[in-house]
Amino acid sequence: MTEIFDALLEPLSYGFAQRGLLALMLVGGLSAVVGSFMVARGLAFFGHALSHAVLPGVAIAYTTGGNLLLGGLGAGILTSLIIAIMTRDRKVKEDTAIGIAFVTMFALGIAIISTRPSYSGDLTHILFGSINGIDNGDLVLMAAMSGLVLLLILIFYKQLLVVSFDPELGQVLRFPVNFLRALLLILVAVTIVLSLQAVGVALMLALLLTPAATARLVTNRMSHMILLAGLLGCAGGVIGFYLSWWLNVPPGSAIVLELSAIFGLVYAWRALRQLLRRGRPGVSISLPLRKHCARRAWLGIGQPMAGRTNRPPPRTPTISPSAKTVAPCTKVRATRPRKVIPS
Repeated sequence: MTEIFDALLEPLSYGFAQRGLLALMLVGGLSAVVGSFMVARGLAFFGHALSHAVLPGVAIAYTTGGNLLLGGLGAGILTSLIIAIMTRDRKVKEDTAIGIAFVTMFALGIAIISTRPSYSGDLTHILFGSINGIDNGDLVLMAAMSGLVLLLILIFYKQLLVVSFDPELGQVLRFPVNFLRALLLILVAVTIVLSLQAVGVALMLALLLTPAATARLVTNRMSHMILLAGLLGCAGGVIGFYLSWWLNVPPGSAIVLELSAIFGLVYAWRALRQLLRRGRPGVSISLPLRKHCARRAWLGIGQPMAGRTNRPPPRTPTISPSAKTVAPCTKVRATRPRKVIPS
């Protein structure tokens, strides 16, 4: 037992390892919370594109000796606003706008960073991240921006939930749909930039989507999904940190592989559970009813229905054809004679 505690406490004797562990916990939990809205909204491609679109800002800050987080934050917010403006009138589809912005900004970042002599080494540092270079200032900035993102999510939770799941319903409820869409894109951009130095550009998407997708397999309620995804993200950061320390591999790779393994185990458990349930008689639910129950559950309206049994409907008393009675389910509307208006 003592050896286990010594192995766990050994990395914490170094200052850079302590800062790296705190940073991984922050970005892991925040990425999972924001990623839950991305999974609900179907923004996986946007997350992949934006994680590469921040490269120009990072490259400019790196070549000029500025702050990488601030440079990437500016590029990410600018890209999010460009995509929101291009898709607000729906003449340009969202995936088309994301693709155009993605390749343009990524090519611009490559062109900027290639002007430095140490081109390959700098690009590897940006693509795969490095927790060794996180100082106290970066950690304070991460904590402040993470708190701001979580506060905005808490304030606009219901509105973001409705717009993410059903934008048409948001328009019916007279929510500012365009503002909420832009806000969600900006929150995703801020989260990606905060996670950039820890896991890098190449592995950022897995940190956003994998914990949220794992939580989606377990629960049907959005609030439960956010909490579970946040816990998985924090735990993934801690476990990935220790795996990277013991196995001498990059922290980003260790975190992504560990989260993917958890997702695979949960997916296999859910598939096996459904396979065992398929052999049980008496529980079935139609597809439209399933969609209706899932929609109500995600929006937090009532309790999700577990299913309908295959019991036969209750027998109704038979009525002879000669009996002049009305069926119970038939509504009889009394008619009145029309009034004749004299000309």
